[in-house]
Amino acid sequence: MTTARQATVGSFDPQSSSGTVLLDDGTQLDFDASAFADSGFRLLRSGQRVQVLLDGDGLRVNRLRMLYT
Repeated sequence: MTTARQATVGSFDPQSSSGTVLLDDGTQLDFDASAFADSGFRLLRSGQRVQVLLDGDGLRVNRLRMLYT
């Protein structure tokens, strides 16, 4: 099962296409190039709000998505 949560980009390395996000509860999670590649983003900036799709345990970011408000 996949869980969608809102998060803020903490860091992003454009060379490796990986980085970190901070969930709204303060939990920091890493994401890898595959989660970024599936997102459709070209790059991310620190402080940017995104939606993250987490695995069943809620410990791994499977995908990033644009957060529409």
